[in-house]
Amino acid sequence: MVRGETRNPLTELRRGVLEHCVLAVLREDESYAFGIVRVLSGAGELVTSEGTIYPLLARLRRDRLVTTTWRESDAGPPRRYYRITDAGRRALDAFSGDWARFRDAVDALLGEANHEGDAGGR
Repeated sequence: MVRGETRNPLTELRRGVLEHCVLAVLREDESYAFGIVRVLSGAGELVTSEGTIYPLLARLRRDRLVTTTWRESDAGPPRRYYRITDAGRRALDAFSGDWARFRDAVDALLGEANHEGDAGGR
């Protein structure tokens, strides 16, 4: 971190999990970029923009975690639809297990810190 720069922990957390959240959005059905952004925005703290999502989708495509097809749209130019691949499903499954262990460890520490504050420290 650069001296004097303000760190935003939520931004850093979002950056670390966003690609797997996109895979989760695509787990049940294909979607186009704006549809993915809409689902992420509706989830709350995962708000992102199409400008953020396009490079991520390109990386997922390059890594063969998603495939794409172009479709005509009634509302404008053709849209690129993204679909999760088997490799993407395996990556999402692996992340889900890692996330559960990570979340539980953080929750345990945060809960412990809250209890220490309630007891006036140890």
